[in-house]
Amino acid sequence: MNLIPFLIICPLTFLAGLVDSIGGGGGLISLPAFLLAGLPPHTAIATNKLASSVGTTVSATRYCKNGFFDKAPALPGIIFALCGSSIGARLVLHTSDAVLKKMMLIILPVVAVIVLLNKKEPEYDSSFPASKRIFIVCISAFIIGIYDGFYGPGTGTFLLLALTHMAHMDIRTASGNVKLINLSSNIAALATFLFGGHVNLIYGMTGALFCLTGHYIGSGLVMKSGSKIVRPVIILVLILLFAKVISGN
Repeated sequence: MNLIPFLIICPLTFLAGLVDSIGGGGGLISLPAFLLAGLPPHTAIATNKLASSVGTTVSATRYCKNGFFDKAPALPGIIFALCGSSIGARLVLHTSDAVLKKMMLIILPVVAVIVLLNKKEPEYDSSFPASKRIFIVCISAFIIGIYDGFYGPGTGTFLLLALTHMAHMDIRTASGNVKLINLSSNIAALATFLFGGHVNLIYGMTGALFCLTGHYIGSGLVMKSGSKIVRPVIILVLILLFAKVISGN
């Protein structure tokens, strides 16, 4: 058995779980990890969903256990995320590998820039109408769910931005809701990919184990001191991925 793919997948999926549990964006590391390990785009996206689903389950459980979620917007948000992600997953299965590779050269840098340059602190507004908050969460969950099912990286960050900046939720409650919604969209997409036979179970379960460990450690951290190493690692992984995609190897 070739050990090189595992030497790529294990550390990067661990780091992805750590990053994702704190502030989202772990997919910018984990998806390229599976691509760098040699999986074709469709299989890499599907396999990444297995790893991220297991990891996100840990974070979601820990956030909920500590009461960092609001079930009023979370429950309908979960339903809309399930619907959106199912649509996105079906769309990507009808997209060729060649098209996906070209799209990656556009989507990855755009998502990376949005995630890496997001430094604005959200403002919590306790007087924000509950009905409007639920509406924003549902629409965000559906639209971002489609993106998550189709591609994925940056989903957690996009949801966190929507819930804090648009729905004006406090950061801890928003983080818990994001994990619940993101977990739902991951599971919906994963189910679609599993039924279609697109998941590499060996790489996926290996990545899931290390991603789970990263999520467990990251979700227990209070401070985000890891952000200093997160940005350089994401940039390095993206550079390696671009080189791989452009070379066609």
